[in-house]
Amino acid sequence: MIRSLHIAPGVAVLLVAATNTVLAQTSQPATGMTGAKAIAVIHATQGNQVKGTVVFVEEAGGVRVTASISGLSPGLHGFHIHEFGDASSADGTAAGAHFNPSGHPHNGPSATNRHAGDLGNLTADATGNATLNWLDPHISLSGPHAIIGRSVVVHEKADDLTTQPTGNAGGRIGVGIIGIAKK
Repeated sequence: MIRSLHIAPGVAVLLVAATNTVLAQTSQPATGMTGAKAIAVIHATQGNQVKGTVVFVEEAGGVRVTASISGLSPGLHGFHIHEFGDASSADGTAAGAHFNPSGHPHNGPSATNRHAGDLGNLTADATGNATLNWLDPHISLSGPHAIIGRSVVVHEKADDLTTQPTGNAGGRIGVGIIGIAKK
């Protein structure tokens, strides 16, 4: 015998809303949750050799950004968080513009008023390897400055830290989507 369950339309809406709230709360790290972790695996855009990882760990005072990138030409390379977690275009442009939830001008990573995504430059050594270890107070893993689901972009040239709105850093040579990582 099959029995059907009838739920009043208003009750059904409440059940769906409550379920969506629980899912949203469990799929994202809590705001200010020290130790929450995210990762982006950098893949080369068409015609480039860049690869590496960028790890983001929330700690007191901001998010610790630790990068290890290879396949670069020696020197400086612009390094930014971009607005979309979309690496579908061969040239990296699907990642959109720099992540800028507060509407600030482009600037260097230690400036008070800057795009949240302005991480400055990576410095590649003579063999094309670059590392970064930076505590960033402008980004988070949840809330209005959340970077989960956005992308990290490595550029072909140095970010001059002043030219609006991109720092004149040239093409996008590597892109990685930022996702929640296992602790």
